[in-house]
Amino acid sequence: MRAVTLESVPSTPAVTEVDTPSPKAGELLVKVAATSLNGIDIATAAGYTQAFMEHRFPLVLGQDFAGTVEALGEDVDGFAVGDAVFGVVLKPYLGAGSLAQYVTVPAGHGVARIPAGLAAGDAGALGVAGATAVASLEAVALAEDQTLLISGASGGVGSLAVQLAAARGAKMIATARTGAQTDFVTGLTDAEVHVVDFTGDLEGQVRAIAPDGVDAVLHLAGDGAQLAALLRPGGQLASTTGLTQDDVKGQDVTVHTIMANPDARILTSLAEQVASGALRVPVTATYPLEQATEAFAASTPGKIAVSCS
Repeated sequence: MRAVTLESVPSTPAVTEVDTPSPKAGELLVKVAATSLNGIDIATAAGYTQAFMEHRFPLVLGQDFAGTVEALGEDVDGFAVGDAVFGVVLKPYLGAGSLAQYVTVPAGHGVARIPAGLAAGDAGALGVAGATAVASLEAVALAEDQTLLISGASGGVGSLAVQLAAARGAKMIATARTGAQTDFVTGLTDAEVHVVDFTGDLEGQVRAIAPDGVDAVLHLAGDGAQLAALLRPGGQLASTTGLTQDDVKGQDVTVHTIMANPDARILTSLAEQVASGALRVPVTATYPLEQATEAFAASTPGKIAVSCS
């Protein structure tokens, strides 16, 4: 099968021919229709993940997937050949990813059915970013009318978090560059979003909107310590980039280091919101699998999808 692979790290991804995987006990073999790029794919190619996870070469990149069940491993219940499914590849190593024509995934976790009304291209870009956005918002326990600062709002996670936070009635401040990024962020929801330019005086801009500090921060990009200093006393910060409580010693704030849990419940909830029109998957560019390596150099807000069918 064709797949986006690495022969070593750090190195440049290439589209190559590799063996089609076979499902082990408890696994599904999925014929991939669509997938997307995530930060971990870029980090893996750059060699940043070697200290955290085992790498198996040739390493097939990719975590998100949407497609059709092609075969079942032994002891699989609840799925049948032909089912339309999506989710996140959850394995204890990197190398058997979804930027490929086929992928094997555990049937018991990280996979859900695609509901009617959800296109495969959207489903294939939803799992990682959506589950991360949900986990981040749940961690800060955001209440209606509280003020939330989203740093990195134009990215895949941030653009979904903006929409989910708007649905919770939050008052939002979002970081983005002036121009196209700002237009993209404000176009995500009908709710008011105060956009501040992170290349300027971030503290001054935020304090002008929230003089006493914000109630919560989603740290998806930028300087976490600087963002923590913009919280009111007792504020909450959720970080997807590794910030910990030790990094904000002496401050009356709580830091949550986020590890998303894309279980079937969360995936199904996200999928149903997209299918109903309550949530939009912010796909702004789509590449065919044979040109997927070009996506690694692309600079666009939202999500970059890859079509594998």
